[in-house]
Amino acid sequence: MNSLYLRVISKQNMDKKLKQFFVKSFVVLLLIHLGYFLYGYFKFEGIGNIDIYTEFYRFKFYDDVSISHFFISGFFLLFFLIFLLKNHSKQHYTFGKLSKIGGVLLLVSFFSLSFFVSYSFGMNAKLKSELSEAELNKDKTILNVLNPFLYNYTSYSSEKLFNPVNILYPEPYPVIEVVDSTLISDQYYDVEHKYYSIDTLKMLTTDLNKISAATSTILESIGFGKKEFLNRIIKKNVRKDSTEIIYKGIEVNPDYDGAICIFLENNSLFKPVKGVPVKKQQFDNAVKRYQLIYKYKPDSLLANFQKLDTLLKKYKIETHIVPKDLAKDVVYFKNHNDEILNEIKNNFDRKALQEKFTTLERLFYEPNYLHPSIVLIFFSVVLGAWLIGFLIYILVNYKRKPPKSQI
Repeated sequence: MNSLYLRVISKQNMDKKLKQFFVKSFVVLLLIHLGYFLYGYFKFEGIGNIDIYTEFYRFKFYDDVSISHFFISGFFLLFFLIFLLKNHSKQHYTFGKLSKIGGVLLLVSFFSLSFFVSYSFGMNAKLKSELSEAELNKDKTILNVLNPFLYNYTSYSSEKLFNPVNILYPEPYPVIEVVDSTLISDQYYDVEHKYYSIDTLKMLTTDLNKISAATSTILESIGFGKKEFLNRIIKKNVRKDSTEIIYKGIEVNPDYDGAICIFLENNSLFKPVKGVPVKKQQFDNAVKRYQLIYKYKPDSLLANFQKLDTLLKKYKIETHIVPKDLAKDVVYFKNHNDEILNEIKNNFDRKALQEKFTTLERLFYEPNYLHPSIVLIFFSVVLGAWLIGFLIYILVNYKRKPPKSQI
């Protein structure tokens, strides 16, 4: 009876000591991870030094992080196994108990070989402390609003980038382009471009059928005859008992529209804000851009170019933009819409800015703390270290005789 009691007490004491050993080991691992986190935090060089090659750490095998990681992980696993075998392998555990110990050893193997991930977490924390997502989106919005003012002067002659069909505001824009070609002589055509507002008419499907069969009072409100209206229909969207008709409305002539200039003929986004529909961003930016050019005082346009100048310096982008001069150029070309924009003073390193924000988007939304190129190697090493350590523990555990109190 006393022998059985001593055996139970001894087993409980060994289980308790083993648990304490595992807890102490994880505390040590936590402190090492914290050290690498702080190292990554203070090693990050700042958003101004980010370029297209910047990424979170990817174990390069030759730098200070990799070399220190190799030795610290190796020494930790070595001493961990030594103390585990020396002090906690004198009891014949059941298969279930060994499985639990194996699970803990797998966690130890993983956490002792993943210090570089904490280093990346530290870099990310420093990045977010310098530039929050809200601040990033604010900078994107500034660039999106001012984007049509920032193209290289040769781009302003591109019909793809700058075209009346890209105008989103004010009414009656946006418009649709209709191209008519008339043969004048052999191989020579007279090409005429016409623009029409894109209007929408909602009606009951039964009323639409009436339009197809006879005249309708609905047509009187839009000023078209039945035949002309049917020819102007661009698209029909049928929703249950109602129909939405998108059709060509009034003719618009952007070339002679005093409220339109070339800067409104581009609706491209420099970088879309994540989580906001692109079309909404394009329209909102078009409204703000129109207001800056035509509605607000010149100081508002100047203030926005000053924000741009601050933004470029913040990200360390080489720039020759003088906000006051650029604001004057915009006003000049607004009033001289027929002149070619070959002297607009908006020179800066466009490629560097594009690469900077492409990299920032990747770091914010696709961080890759565990780079795809090392995933297979990493997990192979983790499983290999665990398997070797666990097999050694099992062999030693069963070869050693249990304490006399357990016999």
